[in-house]
Amino acid sequence: MEYMDEIPSSENQTSLCCQCGVLTTPNPSNMCVGCLRTQVDITEGIPKQSNLYFCKACERYLQPPSQWTTCALESRELLALCLKKLKGLNKVRLVDAGFVWTEPHSKRIKVKLTIQKEVVNSTILQQVFVVEFVVQNQMCDACHRQAARDYWKAVVQVRQKTSHKKTFFYLEQLILKHGAHQNTVKVKQESDGVDFFYASRADARKFVEFLQSVVPCRYKTSEKLISHDVHNNTYNYKYTFSVEIVPVCREEVVCLPLKVSRSLGNISQNVICNRVSTNLQFIDPATLQTAEISASNYWRLPFKSLCTYKQFTEYMVLQIEPVDSKNLSLSTTNLSQRHVLADVWVARMQDLGTNDCQYHCRTHLGHLLKTGDAVLGFDFTTTNVSDENLAKMNPERIPDVILVKKSHGDKKKRRRRRNWKLKGLDKEMAGIDQDSLDGDYDAFLGDLEEDKIYRQQVNIYVDRDYKGASEDDDDDTPRISLQEMLEDLHLEESDAGDHGAETGAMMTE
Repeated sequence: MEYMDEIPSSENQTSLCCQCGVLTTPNPSNMCVGCLRTQVDITEGIPKQSNLYFCKACERYLQPPSQWTTCALESRELLALCLKKLKGLNKVRLVDAGFVWTEPHSKRIKVKLTIQKEVVNSTILQQVFVVEFVVQNQMCDACHRQAARDYWKAVVQVRQKTSHKKTFFYLEQLILKHGAHQNTVKVKQESDGVDFFYASRADARKFVEFLQSVVPCRYKTSEKLISHDVHNNTYNYKYTFSVEIVPVCREEVVCLPLKVSRSLGNISQNVICNRVSTNLQFIDPATLQTAEISASNYWRLPFKSLCTYKQFTEYMVLQIEPVDSKNLSLSTTNLSQRHVLADVWVARMQDLGTNDCQYHCRTHLGHLLKTGDAVLGFDFTTTNVSDENLAKMNPERIPDVILVKKSHGDKKKRRRRRNWKLKGLDKEMAGIDQDSLDGDYDAFLGDLEEDKIYRQQVNIYVDRDYKGASEDDDDDTPRISLQEMLEDLHLEESDAGDHGAETGAMMTE
């Protein structure tokens, strides 16, 4: 019996290439890899170089046709954007893709691709190649409109019918703290308010919603036709949002309508506006009773303040006696716990040494005042007020004086002692009295120093240009502590010994 030779396995079999005669692994095309690549190029139709458009202002890449996306270098998002730029990838099978390192400033992005494709006689060929993308600078539409500063599609006009701008200064700090100005194209300061310009109607409406969440206000909308395309029936409008803030500010004396005072638990008509947020909070200085009015209820029966901080009269406290709460016959429960009721005898500063005219009143500042202090109040005896609600009141129920706030010394000394500052919006000024604006801003800074709750929503920064104050300044003057100065406060090492170390530890808490 003859034994047959062992049949060689297919793994060890080789054949000659039909083109060059080189031994190669058998395949349906009977050609080696080199000859296959010379006969067939599977990368044909795939561009080896392309362009990417990059906006330097917002650091975004253009995703055709008009969308701009944020992508980090060598990220998955940027790789997906590069692959979408290649048109012939749908005809091959993508096996692998990755970045090839290039200099960050070279404006070149290289992507290494591995693809497979079926060629002659069902033969699958795999090939690796590199595609180079050239990064070209192009400004996006949003940045282009912002750089032009004259293009806008919607404007928000914020107005308040008052003689000062303290409310707008506080609103400006709220806008900066919450970043509500990010999409603003331009901010323009007007004589009676501030205008905010936007490139889209949606951004303007979002800003109006923010205003409604921080201040009591109402708004109206209007639109103006700019152009009309009759072929595709499209219209181009410019939109205006007119926002009106309640004309009652913090620390102002108000005479409430009789109907409103009865609806608020029979509170006295002559009250002080203690706080302004989304609601108006009032306090009766004679009983410490508090009440709140929402913006919607205010506009049903609107009223105005009797005076502003510019019309206050300065008094000196001659005598003060706290009032025992047990002797008060009050049935109400909404009493302020932050204030102390007291009987005060005061005299006008301008009358000292000329006459002995004194006034008695009941005040809510019993926890702050002592004999010899200066206090600011509204004088009903010498001031001519034209108010409909006040004229209907019984003259016997109108007090001679309502004390509003304690006076803290010379304004120039307080200005010299401020080692902090505030940031502001980049605004265009138009027809503004700069002296009056500076006075209102200085009064706003004083309010921040005096009220800790008032400045909780304000970002306060250290003033690097502060040179220190003299030692003879009044220590009773309210000041902002170092713990409340955020972000920009960095104490440098000094030779002050343990005192400097304790101060630095206090700042890091």
